[in-house]
Amino acid sequence: MEQEPEEATIEEFKEAGKIGAKVREESRKLINIGEGVLDIAETIEGMIEEEGCTVAFPANVSINEIAAHYTPETGDEKVIGESDVVKIDMGAELNGALSDTAYTVDLSGKYGKLVEASEKALENAIKNIKAGVTVGEIGAVVEETIKGYGFKPIANLTGHRIATGMLHTGVDVPSIKTDDPYEMQAGEIFAIEPFATDGKGFVSDMEQVEIFSLYMPGKLRMRESRKLLNHIISHYGMLPFAERWLAKEFKSRLLLKNALKEMLRMQVIKGYPVLKEAGGGMVSQKEHTILVEEDGATVLTQA
Repeated sequence: MEQEPEEATIEEFKEAGKIGAKVREESRKLINIGEGVLDIAETIEGMIEEEGCTVAFPANVSINEIAAHYTPETGDEKVIGESDVVKIDMGAELNGALSDTAYTVDLSGKYGKLVEASEKALENAIKNIKAGVTVGEIGAVVEETIKGYGFKPIANLTGHRIATGMLHTGVDVPSIKTDDPYEMQAGEIFAIEPFATDGKGFVSDMEQVEIFSLYMPGKLRMRESRKLLNHIISHYGMLPFAERWLAKEFKSRLLLKNALKEMLRMQVIKGYPVLKEAGGGMVSQKEHTILVEEDGATVLTQA
């Protein structure tokens, strides 16, 4: 029988958080007008690997009204513009321990309050986290803070509980007040990530999908699909991966595209569509990974 992976220790989560924070701060120097998003993403991923970690999910470089899940494709020629609001979201994995952290850079100089709204919402949320507090109560804190700046929280983007080898465990932390009764427990790890917008306050799926993750291994007809599945299981497990990562191993783009289509159709993998603010509003994001304790919370991705 295949053995279950060992649970990562709190010390390993702390180390993954420390590395995530280091790379996050060092990556800020990459966000400059004229820089290519592909270069930024690949540089961040390389920095994580240089620290001895695995990239927990493809580096996101989401710009302006794009809220999340934008990682560049192979050959992406998009560059950062002088009026862009750029969100960088990254994750590091160390022996199953994960960290997830994000920040926003306003290159236009016009959206400082929007950036501050998500930052302050995160700060206030963390101040209110302790064992026994419900996730709905934390959502209320985020909503009140962001609305206090005159903006809207994005209602259908949430933080999430993290476990060994799993970025999302099925427990969400909303950015709005809800009646969700789930109580945070001492020892649990969460990613808290408020999104603020001057738009409608929710996101919709775009057609573009560059990020995927294993959903349920199953029978596949195409030989290339079976080969790809084995590669995904051995290299990424349950963690998200980018199509551009696969393109480096599978040289035929057509065969890769067809294999991914079959795997999606058979629900062997799931895709993460690029998410756009429904009203076309600007979006800011700030994220930390935290450890819940009896009387508070420790930020694991603190620089």
